[in-house]
Amino acid sequence: MKHLVAFTLNAALVLGVVVLQRREEPGQQHPLIDSFRHSPDTAPTDGLVRQCIAPGVVCVDRHGANLPYPFWRDSPNGTYATNLADIEFHRGRGGSKVTSWEQVERADFVVFDEERGRKLLGDNPSVDFVFSVNPWALHEAPTFVPGLRKIFFSELSPMLEQFVIDLNVDPPTLSDEFRADPPIYVPNGGFYHDGLIYYSVAGSSDKHQQRPGIVTLDPWTNRSATLLNNYYGLTFTDCDDVLVDPVTGFVWFTVPYYSWWLEVADTPPQLKSATYRFDPATGATVVVNDEMRSPNGIALSPDRRHVYISDTEAAGQSAPISLDLPSPGVAGLLFNTTGKRTIYKFDLIDHGRAIANKRPIHYDAIGTVPDGLKVARNGWVVTASGNGLSVMDEYGDMIARVQINFTVNNFVWSDVDDYREVWMVGQGGVGRVRWNLQGQKAV
Repeated sequence: MKHLVAFTLNAALVLGVVVLQRREEPGQQHPLIDSFRHSPDTAPTDGLVRQCIAPGVVCVDRHGANLPYPFWRDSPNGTYATNLADIEFHRGRGGSKVTSWEQVERADFVVFDEERGRKLLGDNPSVDFVFSVNPWALHEAPTFVPGLRKIFFSELSPMLEQFVIDLNVDPPTLSDEFRADPPIYVPNGGFYHDGLIYYSVAGSSDKHQQRPGIVTLDPWTNRSATLLNNYYGLTFTDCDDVLVDPVTGFVWFTVPYYSWWLEVADTPPQLKSATYRFDPATGATVVVNDEMRSPNGIALSPDRRHVYISDTEAAGQSAPISLDLPSPGVAGLLFNTTGKRTIYKFDLIDHGRAIANKRPIHYDAIGTVPDGLKVARNGWVVTASGNGLSVMDEYGDMIARVQINFTVNNFVWSDVDDYREVWMVGQGGVGRVRWNLQGQKAV
């Protein structure tokens, strides 16, 4: 279950390799498509992990807080990252025999809080691998458009086309022939608001006459429009993720250094990594936080009391700001196991203009880094990391984990069953989750 996480700096299109290593099944059609086998009917008796709630679901006793000694899980070493299933229990002299943990690898859902897990999953939860996409590239910016009932998402590569999932047909279809007019180069975050998709654009290219910033797309006409492409004449390094406050209309976006490291930006960093607030009505841009090395995912709570931002410094902590200064070890975006991979919670203050009282609520040791980040209708926080999604309450207490057979970069709710369906996009795949957790409505 190890993930390859060394990112190579290749100007062609290679933006990251995170490959989930699994056993191939007979008759397998694609190297990344292997279904998770449900746990056996007879659960092992050591009690650490057991079947619960529904087929494909296992519950971990007391969050696994007291594991039988001796146990071991490898740390990421710059090339590989592990996940929860990779905990090893040694059975030598003095060791405990643990057999139930094997169920974690096979499970679709790993539950840490059974009472709330039942509310989360409902009676018939499911995880499905639906489409195969390029395993060598990141896939981001999934955005659901309710009127069209389509999901738009991007590949972080030189390709200008975007992918479209059509939910109007059964089964849904996937197309990669959509191109905005004018084209949008490397949209990394997407948010639907008032008939438009707001993109935080990561790519910088003289060829395409584009700098990172905020671009809107009218999904009915394919027309795009640039709202923001500079900060007082200086270039944003990488506009990563975005949200639009439905009350104020302010656009909040994060700016790390990833585009430069991954060679989809042709301008060296001119600004410190930070999170900004942009007002489309006036054109004003204000920095709201500059404490993070790699601010990444950003989300707003349904009651507009809190903003959540993830810092994914661990992926890229050793990467150079200048390509003339090599990283230690192998080239590329290295993974530092002690670096920040943390979700922070802020209070939204000053009439929706500022954030304060920063506090960590989740350090992502289960997956890799907390990339895509959203808040469900009930206030629970969901993040994409490693081979799936992690769900926690607003205080960071883990409730459950979704597992699939590819590295998930981001996700979005669709309106199926009143926003109880989630689509995940990532490296090598597009997957679908059906459960009882409702997302915020796209308006």
